[in-house]
Amino acid sequence: MHGPASPGWLLVALCAATGAYCLLRMRSRVEEQRRTAGGEALMGFGMAAMAVPAAALAPPRWAWVAYAAVFGAAALRALWAARSSAHHLHHLVGAFAMAYMAAVMASGAHAGVPALTGVLLAYFTAYVLWTGTRLMPVAVAGGGPGERVRVAGWGDRLELARACRLSMGIGMLAMLLTL
Repeated sequence: MHGPASPGWLLVALCAATGAYCLLRMRSRVEEQRRTAGGEALMGFGMAAMAVPAAALAPPRWAWVAYAAVFGAAALRALWAARSSAHHLHHLVGAFAMAYMAAVMASGAHAGVPALTGVLLAYFTAYVLWTGTRLMPVAVAGGGPGERVRVAGWGDRLELARACRLSMGIGMLAMLLTL
């Protein structure tokens, strides 16, 4: 991406950490959560790879073409999965945005299509704000004293999954802004 080095490395760290946490979430006992976490891990690591500052490593054109192909395939998979769950529509938009950014970088252009970039920026801004409000704590009726509380495993913690999605949405905004 075209941004400065320090924020670029912070974005790499954020996206790589998010991808690593998504790998942990793949240990869930729920099959749908494992599949979702796998797609989100791909996005996190892909975003980390694409966010490496150009001053440190300028990938060759073929690498950007490969990114576009991988995320284009991920978008098609998300489109197929969207038949059963609306959540996959977000994965579709995210994978499309990654393929779009990679295609822009492969073309050698320093900017994408302004209208499309603007639509993606608006979508991810709304998504980040919406996801952020869903992280707000909610009053929950608790059990009485001495009642055992089941602690969810790493793969089943809804609030951590939402925080993961929020950080990827913020990362996507940063990447689109530097496009």
